[in-house]
Amino acid sequence: MQSILSQFRWVACFLGLLLCIISSAAPVAAQRKTAPLANGTSGITTSDGVKLYTAVAGKGLPCVFVHGGPGAGSYAIEALAGKTLEQHFQMIYLDQRGSGRSASDPGKNYALDRLVQDLEDVRQQLHLEKWVLMSHSFGGIIATAYASKYPERVQALVLVNSILNLPASMESTATNGYQLLSEASRAPLDPAAPLPQRFGMVMGLLGQQGLMNKFMFASDSTPVRVNRVLKGVTSNRDFSTALFQGPAIQPYVQDMTPATASLRMPVLVISGREDYLVGPEHYKTFRFPQQQVVVVPGKHYALLENPTEFNQAVAAFVKKLPRKP
Repeated sequence: MQSILSQFRWVACFLGLLLCIISSAAPVAAQRKTAPLANGTSGITTSDGVKLYTAVAGKGLPCVFVHGGPGAGSYAIEALAGKTLEQHFQMIYLDQRGSGRSASDPGKNYALDRLVQDLEDVRQQLHLEKWVLMSHSFGGIIATAYASKYPERVQALVLVNSILNLPASMESTATNGYQLLSEASRAPLDPAAPLPQRFGMVMGLLGQQGLMNKFMFASDSTPVRVNRVLKGVTSNRDFSTALFQGPAIQPYVQDMTPATASLRMPVLVISGREDYLVGPEHYKTFRFPQQQVVVVPGKHYALLENPTEFNQAVAAFVKKLPRKP
């Protein structure tokens, strides 16, 4: 019988492919200037000595962006969606340890509780009483774990195309990705086969047939824009590599949705109507007592592909939040 680590070996393939499609990068020379927040830092050193990149821009309530991947970094969202986000929040673009512009952990500690503590280290060093957490994709797991441990520090959550139950999202990817494959090229899919096996087969075929962009993006122009932004720059991917090779992935595959029932901060959930990577009905398992759900047209990147609908949803949500955390 396979161990949990062996069963979820295909999770590594899944997340690694996502990281190759949209990932963070080191700042380019023309990067816009950021406004200092609190002590004016553009980076912090965590309580265990890892240097993390942070950039602050915009005005309003402080909001940290919890990127996905794992290991994708925040640069693509900062560069392509920053102007929209910064209308509503003073954005804190954070690259998680071993990701994007941040340093690696020499001890390869990328456990979920360590990522949660990194967020708390950032909040403390920026001298913030509370902040808003905005997550995307895999970042939903980290943001929810932080909110569960430090609910008194979270003014609100904004979950954009966010995963809270990784195996459930893998199931959606396997089922719906299979339908995207041409009938002539796809092998029969045994619904009784283990999830990692089905998932791995579908992800492999989507990659071989060049269909990942079609699966993830509503417009062909979006991956072109992303590639243009990231062209010629480098990115730290130690987080994703280490996560796939060790036991640290186990907490990330736990279902976070039961914890949502006890989190009473305001929550805005933005979901793509055809986001089959997360699952178009994944949000229906969330049980936040004060949640508002907005379903927008499109797939996995509402931040980039649905700026009008996204802007309207966030503006209405922020308007109801107290001005001072």
